[in-house]
Amino acid sequence: MRGVLVAAPFGVTRHGGPGGRPARMPDMTTDQNLVPLRSTHSLPVVFGAGAAIGVLGGMIGLGGAEFRLPLLISLFGFAALSAVILNKAMSLVVVLVALPARMAAVPAAEVASQWPVAVNLLAGSLLGAWAGAAWAVRMRSSTLYKVLAALMVLMAVALLITHTTALGTLDLALWAQIPSGVVAGFGIGVVAAIMGVAGGELLIPTIVLLFAVDIKTAGSLSLLVSLPTMLVAFARYSRDGSFEVLGANRRFTLIMIAGSIAGAMLGGLLLGVFSDLVLIPALAVILLISAVKLARHD
Repeated sequence: MRGVLVAAPFGVTRHGGPGGRPARMPDMTTDQNLVPLRSTHSLPVVFGAGAAIGVLGGMIGLGGAEFRLPLLISLFGFAALSAVILNKAMSLVVVLVALPARMAAVPAAEVASQWPVAVNLLAGSLLGAWAGAAWAVRMRSSTLYKVLAALMVLMAVALLITHTTALGTLDLALWAQIPSGVVAGFGIGVVAAIMGVAGGELLIPTIVLLFAVDIKTAGSLSLLVSLPTMLVAFARYSRDGSFEVLGANRRFTLIMIAGSIAGAMLGGLLLGVFSDLVLIPALAVILLISAVKLARHD
């Protein structure tokens, strides 16, 4: 007689295995269960956390997803993959809101003239986003925490380089520039998918270094590359039932998005109030401390 499949908290269990014992069925996301399935924190706390992250991101011209990820894990108690998916959903909305505002600040014609750069990077980032999401859902939680910690160190370094140094250009020949753009795009797509971020910290310096685009235009191009890259990662995550956490935490997600957008607007108004020589190293230290905590996460 064939066994009967029933839902279990961790994976799927088949009753009627040898000796009457339940036999465990393989489950790709066994180690990535949605813990907790639904956040129990009060809405003002959720909104305030989102606003604080938005302010940080707004003051440096980013969405703040790098700071949101460790907060989702340490403060709100989500498991690694759940936090990544929530972070990705929030990042997507923030980018959609930021894109029109950015287009108003940088002439559309100027951005459109750089379409070969966007296409070059997308050729790699779309593949990278699919691969990164596929790897994330297959990693054990303990491994994913360590990977996220390492990537946060990378983000801290990129933040320091982008905002405290004068970026030059590599002046590569076209035959080297195009494959370099594809490879860089792939790596950025992987990082963005695994962390649930837009990847602007990596895209902006890459665009400046490889394609000699000014940093202001590079910021707008990074949003144009980030949007389809995030959508591809979303499509890959959706294949494995990973979106359960979004359905269970719809209200939580919407409130934190609202806080993030409000905070980003306030952060934009505070742009220039604090010197980058103080602000950027402080934010890098926050990322490094978060990385250490994630690496030790049990």
